[in-house]
Amino acid sequence: MTEILRGLRDLNVERKRVLVRVDFNVPLQAGKVANDKRIREALPTINYLIEHRAKTILTSHLGRPEGRVVEELRLTPVAARLSELLARPVRKLDDCIGPEVEQAVARMSPGEVVLLENLRFHEGEEANDPEFARALAKLAEVYVDDAFGTAHRKHASNYGVARLLPSAAGLLMEQEIKNLSRLRDNPQRPFLAIVGGKKAEDKIGVLFDLLGKVDAFLIGGGVAFTFLKVQGHDVGRSIVDESQLAEAKRFLDEAQRRGVTVVLPRDVRIAREASPQAEAAVAEAERIPSGWIGLDIGPETAAEFARRVREARTVLWTGPLGAFELPQFSGGTKAVAEALAKAPAFSVIGGGETAAAVEQLGLAKKMGFISTGGGAMLHFLRGKELPAVEPLRLQ
Repeated sequence: MTEILRGLRDLNVERKRVLVRVDFNVPLQAGKVANDKRIREALPTINYLIEHRAKTILTSHLGRPEGRVVEELRLTPVAARLSELLARPVRKLDDCIGPEVEQAVARMSPGEVVLLENLRFHEGEEANDPEFARALAKLAEVYVDDAFGTAHRKHASNYGVARLLPSAAGLLMEQEIKNLSRLRDNPQRPFLAIVGGKKAEDKIGVLFDLLGKVDAFLIGGGVAFTFLKVQGHDVGRSIVDESQLAEAKRFLDEAQRRGVTVVLPRDVRIAREASPQAEAAVAEAERIPSGWIGLDIGPETAAEFARRVREARTVLWTGPLGAFELPQFSGGTKAVAEALAKAPAFSVIGGGETAAAVEQLGLAKKMGFISTGGGAMLHFLRGKELPAVEPLRLQ
């Protein structure tokens, strides 16, 4: 059943101080934002608040400072990039709570935007400390959660604050829940899951939870080699999660019992090392030479995956199918992305590396929906509770 949430349009924000939890956890390079996708995704909500003369107080985490101030993780470069995108100044405050922050916020004018300092400089954020949540809530009259990427976390800035102020989902949060509900609750069939990425350990739980939902799995990337190994195949020096071999076998057995198709690579692109200079070759997935590493699905597998994508009606894709950041090992990911861009299926792309790959290929606009939250997306599709969404539901 589709979630029904209080939305931004349900709140009176005119001239009000509005605390907005955004996800500006972006990569920084040489003191500048290296990829501004997450900032751009928040612009519709921020612009709505500006147009409605709200006093917009943005708050986010960045990296993992673990409750202490880390100079390299200040949000100053984020404020600079946001100012450029909004074509208006965004003031960045030096903390996210306390008297000085309260005074700065009290002086705000309607239509003004400020960005608070990194939430995770305080231990109270990840601990969902009630005192920290109250200190944040004290800054505002209304709360908006637009950070779907952290919705699976029970933190002070989402779960805690939402229970203290009139609250609603931002426009991005609404879009995420709407599109992912379509996948979780009423997918058109055949429903195909493409699962890649580096480690089986990161995906094995997802595979099990999707077993009762999808009709077929296409498994590539580093994840595939754990499954190939458990079938007794030679995988050379390819990534294998030895601790997950028993679980991988259990998954294959359970999929067979339920009649769910699992497609593993038949051929792979290999090299002696994962580097830009590495010379690539193609080998049978079941017989990778000793000393060689599997770094991409091969052309035969890419064609098979693309064919199945064209026949699907719903596709979920999480994790690249090879080391796509290296040109000679990007072919599998590219072939499947191009097939998905042309396919009639409704597609959802998981966040992180998969979204980056699709964007890098210039195919982002041809996908059904690109989620901003890898972990939160998978959590939601697995039928798990999203703590930050709970307080936003219409009673």
